[in-house]
Amino acid sequence: MGANGDRLKRNIFFVIFSILTLLTYLIQYFSRFFDDNRLTNWQSAFAFSDPGKVFFVLTAGIIVAWILSTFSFPERRPGLFLFISSFAVASLFWGEPEVILDASRYFTQAKHLEVYGVVYFFREWGKDISAWTDLPAVPFLYGLIFKVIGEKRIFIQVFTTFLFSTTVVFTYLTGKKLWDKYAGFAAGILLLGVPYLFSQVSLMLVDVPLMCFLSLSTFTYIRALEEGGVMIPVSSAAIFLTFFTKYSAWLMLTVLPLMTLIFSIRNRTSGARYYLYRSALVVLWSGLLIGVVTVYKWDVIAEQIRLLMAYQKPGLRRWGESFLSTFFFQVHPFITAAAVYSVYAAFRKRELKYVIIMWLPLMVLLLQIKRMRYMIMVFPFLCLMASYGLMRISEPAKIKFVSFGIAIVSILIALFAYLPFLQKISLANLKEAGEFLNALKGQDVTVFTPLPGNHAVNAAVAVPILDLFTDKMISYDYRAAVPADREEILTSPLRFTWEYKNPEYYQFGHRNKAPSAFVVISNKAGEILPPDIKKRVEGFSKIRAFDTSENTFDYQTFVTIYFR
Repeated sequence: MGANGDRLKRNIFFVIFSILTLLTYLIQYFSRFFDDNRLTNWQSAFAFSDPGKVFFVLTAGIIVAWILSTFSFPERRPGLFLFISSFAVASLFWGEPEVILDASRYFTQAKHLEVYGVVYFFREWGKDISAWTDLPAVPFLYGLIFKVIGEKRIFIQVFTTFLFSTTVVFTYLTGKKLWDKYAGFAAGILLLGVPYLFSQVSLMLVDVPLMCFLSLSTFTYIRALEEGGVMIPVSSAAIFLTFFTKYSAWLMLTVLPLMTLIFSIRNRTSGARYYLYRSALVVLWSGLLIGVVTVYKWDVIAEQIRLLMAYQKPGLRRWGESFLSTFFFQVHPFITAAAVYSVYAAFRKRELKYVIIMWLPLMVLLLQIKRMRYMIMVFPFLCLMASYGLMRISEPAKIKFVSFGIAIVSILIALFAYLPFLQKISLANLKEAGEFLNALKGQDVTVFTPLPGNHAVNAAVAVPILDLFTDKMISYDYRAAVPADREEILTSPLRFTWEYKNPEYYQFGHRNKAPSAFVVISNKAGEILPPDIKKRVEGFSKIRAFDTSENTFDYQTFVTIYFR
């Protein structure tokens, strides 16, 4: 009778959770106009999706979550299961185009390494290689991939997906270290419950790699404090990598001295001095590595910091997104609810270790960091908080069902709502044009970017993105452009496009061969060509125009191809 009663309670729990999950989706959909995310807000995303179809798919997804919760195999090899499943899911989004213009900068920096070598990259980064406010770690890794394996976008996507999946594993391992494998496993699963993440994994940006490196730094630092030995140089290398990935990471690395303090307090009678000693060694080795690079490139770094403080810091207030958008639409709201509850549960238990995982989400709230892309590195910690909250549920089967349910629902929303929308963004024209060019005869292609009279974005930055998608040899006759409204550009999030510096490998006239095709990139469909460009394409036929548009963003990218 007792077993039957427990089974009945469990079934009631499953039914209630399923109803709440579907009801939450309906609430999100009907209140989607509150979502002000700059990329994947629900109002734009569902313009290309059938909400009824998504509802039906989510219902099926909940059933799959229930089936998964009845199996024990995921927990037998939790790290392997998390890596393989997250990699398989993220690979479904490889068909997404580059949807953020920042990819142009990272591609250009990486290609400099591919073309001119490692020594040139280190010598000219921030000089001949325009670095804007970027740090060199991730472009360097991208460049090595181009140099060693080849200049194919798929290689970058495999790499960034690998980093995403290892982040899921590091989240699991961190939770296991701080509490137990069940808390860690739930946290790893919950990281798949952030649908926005899937829009970022396949992009040639630095945010997903930074999330991985910060998670790696946290996990290896815990091990360095507890074990010492070889983990001290490993932790130092991870911190070095994180430090030179993005400036915002510097603030997030404050979690490491906090960990030293908490570990020392919890073991103040016996092991505190060992923690302090090991921490000092990590600081020494990582500080030495960081110091060498900083001194060598101090002039570039100092100028970047000045620009960040004068331009980007105040700009964050203008370019921000609401916390409602982030924590109700772009993060599954059940993760947010579990994380909020975990604060109460942890303080009730006086769980000092909990402060470690709460620290970075707390900084996001206190510092009012209201841009989703800049929060990506914090999501593993948010999911660890949510996992801690879910651990207050007594039955493991219920925890597994809730975790899988959150993850699967979020994956399906990203797959059936976000992805169709992202594939309709006008930047997809660059992907389709590049793939079309690959099928044409000849290797040399000349690109033009005529500017309209009221241009707000320098179309020159679209050329490297086209280059990412084509195997052709591009020559680009770039003529330095002037923004239509200089004052407005100074505060624009796309100000960097006017800092574009044409790489030497694109310089017009480098090759003696006449181009086999001309490509015109503009921000107006069917735009009339200026006289000089019109003269250049005489004798060539217009064979294809790529004019897909989502009609949402101010900046549009259209591509026309002329072939002899």
